[in-house]
Amino acid sequence: MPPILHEALCVPWAFKSISSRAHSPILSFLYPQQRSASILSGLSDNPGAYHKSIRRGRGPSSGKGKTSGRGHKGQKQHGKVPRGFNGGQTKDEVVHGIRGFENVFSLDMKPLNLDKVQSWVEQGRLDASKPITIRELAKSRCVASVKDGVKLLAKGSEKVTSPLNIIISRASASAIAAIEAAGGSVTTRYYTAQSIKRVVKGETDPIHSLQSRIAVPGQTKSTIYPKRLPDPTSRKDIEYYRDPAHRGYLSYQLEQGQGPSLFFKTPGVGTFVAKRVKKKTASAAENRIW
Repeated sequence: MPPILHEALCVPWAFKSISSRAHSPILSFLYPQQRSASILSGLSDNPGAYHKSIRRGRGPSSGKGKTSGRGHKGQKQHGKVPRGFNGGQTKDEVVHGIRGFENVFSLDMKPLNLDKVQSWVEQGRLDASKPITIRELAKSRCVASVKDGVKLLAKGSEKVTSPLNIIISRASASAIAAIEAAGGSVTTRYYTAQSIKRVVKGETDPIHSLQSRIAVPGQTKSTIYPKRLPDPTSRKDIEYYRDPAHRGYLSYQLEQGQGPSLFFKTPGVGTFVAKRVKKKTASAAENRIW
């Protein structure tokens, strides 16, 4: 049975007086919901969520009609051609063979020239008063897509005027000489591909590790990071970063006159102790006949 309305609500002029008053939750069923139709007509996907498919073979005006973008006749129009297909002849890989090999031990170092670093400093994208590490180089977009490290090269070394304090994976001898001539310093330290990703994200210290003794000017308080920066474990990497000529961060481990090699000893360094071998003397028991 429908609800019984008050007599005043049945009068036409009563609706005008009710609508002029404040909205009452008791009479909410009298006011139908109002929504603009433009909201429904303006609905659309986010930009890039929908890609319109190409309609092929629908007339020449579309640009993909008639041959549908495949061209005229031939195997490329009628079907697919495998990669390296040579018309049914013997493949080039079989005739000529595959020469060379891929060195799995090689490192993919990103080259960085000195003229670009100086240009970034002059533009204000790098701060020459602070140490320049891989994190600053990546954030300022001075280098991109770093895999195994960054190597500093000496192209444009005559443009270097600012004293730079650079901590990087590797550096050439001419680049080191150019920066030190301008009053700066270069320190090479060990990074891995995984540690570089953590350094860029801010999860790892870009300078210090357990074996490092790198002095950073102006640094008074050390920041705690969730991940530790690794140190080299292979002989080749250890010898590189122990070499003072490379400005390695492990060069403090060498004594005066000692070389960076772990295998070859430096002549005149250390003491040599000769082993004394005792001569066996025949005892009286061994000379007995019975």
